[in-house]
Amino acid sequence: MARKISNDVYQGKDESIAYEITTTSWGSDPTGVEVKAYEINDGVYTDVSATVLDGSPAAVSGDVITLPLLKSLTINKKYRIEVKFSSGGSVFEPWFYVICER
Repeated sequence: MARKISNDVYQGKDESIAYEITTTSWGSDPTGVEVKAYEINDGVYTDVSATVLDGSPAAVSGDVITLPLLKSLTINKKYRIEVKFSSGGSVFEPWFYVICER
């Protein structure tokens, strides 16, 4: 089941941020990590991963997943960032919102 992992995050349009997720509450030693970014417009989710995620694929160290850089966001747009991974035979997909501001 997908679960929201934080309150909304605000990011400036000129910022490039590599967010981290700690998986301990779901399980240890995550594998098979996939990261997707969706821009939300009037309830429609458009996959913009190729445009706003930059750099190496997600890196794992213990129970911490470091996501690719999130950048090139559009002011006043809302993005849903989904992080899918496996742990202990289960598949989890926590997510959070990023809102772009000036």
